[in-house]
Amino acid sequence: MGMTVNVAQARISREILEAEHAVDDALIKQSQLFTSLVTARRDLGMASSYGQEALLRLAKSQQSLLSAGGDLARVHGNMLKIGEQVTGDVASDCPEGGWTTPGWGKLSVA
Repeated sequence: MGMTVNVAQARISREILEAEHAVDDALIKQSQLFTSLVTARRDLGMASSYGQEALLRLAKSQQSLLSAGGDLARVHGNMLKIGEQVTGDVASDCPEGGWTTPGWGKLSVA
């Protein structure tokens, strides 16, 4: 027999959070790399155009990760709705429709 609803719910909840954290970790690493590249260019006295193509590509990959993070938030929201339909319970640790972060306002998952 396959997994139970409770096991599936626990596994999916854990894996969604892990995926969201992985995107955040990748964004942090890319930001650190971006800072290191620009700092090295400046400290080594290189022209501001040196390495510009690499910086543009890195910025583009950061934008892609931000977009992926938004898609994951939508997946999270969809799974909350499915969980509510299957179990009849509303997740208490993930408010429906988004997360409220002080100073940031509500982040939509729609």
